[in-house]
Amino acid sequence: MATSEQLTDSARFSVENIGGIDDTKVDIPPGVTVLTGKNATNRTSFLRSIMGAMGSQRVSLKGDADTGRIELTLDGTTYERTLTRAGDGVSFEGDAYLDDPEVADLFAFLLETNDARQAAARGEQLRDVIMRPVDVDAIRSEIRRLEEEKGDINDELARIESDKRELPELEQRRTQLREKIEEKRAELAELEDEIDDSSRNVEEGRKEQAELEEKLQELRSTRSELESIRRKIERQQESIASLKRERGDLEDDLEELPETPMGDHRDLESEIERLRSERQELNSEINELRSLIQYNEERLEAEDYELLEDGGVATESGDGGGESVTDQLVASDSETVVCWTCGSSVEREQIESTIERLKSLRTEKVEELNGVKSRLEDRKQQQREATKKQRKRSEIEQKLDDIESELDRRDEQIDALKENRESLTDEVEDLESEVESLESADFEEILSLHKEANQLEFEIDSLESDLDEVTEEIESIEADVERADELREERSELVEELTDQRTKIDQIEAEAVESFNEHMESILDLLGYENIERIWIERIEDAGASEGQTRFELHIVRTTESGAAYEDTIAHLSESEREVTGLIFALAGYLVHDLHETVPFMLLDSLEAIDSDRIAALVEYFADYADFLVVALLPEDAQALDDEFTRVTSI
Repeated sequence: MATSEQLTDSARFSVENIGGIDDTKVDIPPGVTVLTGKNATNRTSFLRSIMGAMGSQRVSLKGDADTGRIELTLDGTTYERTLTRAGDGVSFEGDAYLDDPEVADLFAFLLETNDARQAAARGEQLRDVIMRPVDVDAIRSEIRRLEEEKGDINDELARIESDKRELPELEQRRTQLREKIEEKRAELAELEDEIDDSSRNVEEGRKEQAELEEKLQELRSTRSELESIRRKIERQQESIASLKRERGDLEDDLEELPETPMGDHRDLESEIERLRSERQELNSEINELRSLIQYNEERLEAEDYELLEDGGVATESGDGGGESVTDQLVASDSETVVCWTCGSSVEREQIESTIERLKSLRTEKVEELNGVKSRLEDRKQQQREATKKQRKRSEIEQKLDDIESELDRRDEQIDALKENRESLTDEVEDLESEVESLESADFEEILSLHKEANQLEFEIDSLESDLDEVTEEIESIEADVERADELREERSELVEELTDQRTKIDQIEAEAVESFNEHMESILDLLGYENIERIWIERIEDAGASEGQTRFELHIVRTTESGAAYEDTIAHLSESEREVTGLIFALAGYLVHDLHETVPFMLLDSLEAIDSDRIAALVEYFADYADFLVVALLPEDAQALDDEFTRVTSI
């Protein structure tokens, strides 16, 4: 059983000019507190005062007041909010207990007009209510980001694995190069010994020999430089070929992307702005209707209206035969009241009927709002996709421009290298001619040895250059292989996070369904409704909706006198059964969103449709999940509750 940390101190409230309350101070101890009294005794106004202290804006000022105040002292901290009339609305200032009261308004403050409670009772789509506090778009955006990051890591690991497969061949190549270098160095050492022997036998022409050796050294150096230039040209040509392949791939990708005209973007933006405006207007209308319904309900409850009976005005202090307003309300079946809007006398039932019509209108507006939100989300998704494709197109076009610039730069480098190659080729030919002119019979043997040694040194330089490149490539791959373990660990963490994000929505939905079904089964056993076998929610994948979209389907199973089971609808439930279903659905939302850990108060009101004994059982059931459970009840209903519960009879 989920419970919050128990608070032991009482909550102290000081309220001024809220709903029908002039001024009151009430202490609420932990546990169950019953606000008991007849109608029009400010019980609902006090419940809304608690909501206001928590941070809710579903609170109204007293009809004849311009300012109001709510103060809560709890666990050594004082929270105070002031309400000020501003035009047709009310502005709020001060510090509330909750930073964001939206979820508490939905699942903890279960007054008659509570959305979660009413949605279940009216058979609306319950999944939307449960998921309303969840930022699904943010979750999906985070999933896309994590998937892209995981994809980058997978690409990097694939590249590393591909390079790793080349390691044996590279290591074999390195070994072969080292062996060849050793062989060449051994050959060179032998040649140098022969050159030394030949030099000792040649005593004459040392000057010519020195000049010849100088030319041979210069020839070797020039040939080495020429070979280096050739290698650079080859590498540049390989890079150019790679860039051209990349350019071809990018051009193919570019052809697959649509060329979205700017006009289409503007049309989509205009549609989104229109839907946003429509959503804002509907929200305003719904809030106005909510305030109007709340205001009228509180005026009906409050004791500050004038009651007319038999054509005469009666108030608590007027000509009402000494009876209180509450007594007159109870005694009269056809009472009339002075309408606080137009000032004329109207039947109380007429005002109540008007309030019901306002509630129906608000329901229609909520359904219309949900449709607008759905269309708006579709358009925003289209806009995100179009923007993503346009951004990708811009990125590809930029890459193509960069590749063209890089190709031009490399072409210029190749031209310069080719010019250098031609110059060095001419220089090598000139040096070879000079060497040939210095050749003579006396130096033919030593010249041949020098040429051979020169060639060996050139080959050794070339092999060592190749060895350096192979060694550098091996070291780079080995470093990447070592880094692969870190990348795999990082990918594993990303996969876990992705799993958490992907299942977050599913978990919330599944927990809500499980919680509702479990508590509904328990409460039906506890309350003993006849011929109701089971009320449960089924979570269904909606094939016609977007990816991952689900819906909740409420099932009601009844039994006949013969014991046969059949499925019924919420519309056929009694008012009492519908109210209990709505309250249990709200409790499921309360638990799945962990409000038992953050919101100390749960409020219950308008339970008259449920009989007294069942109210008592229901209150005891709910009492396990909140530090403070505050319930507004009529005296006859409150009698069935445990005597140990705190009772507040005057507000």
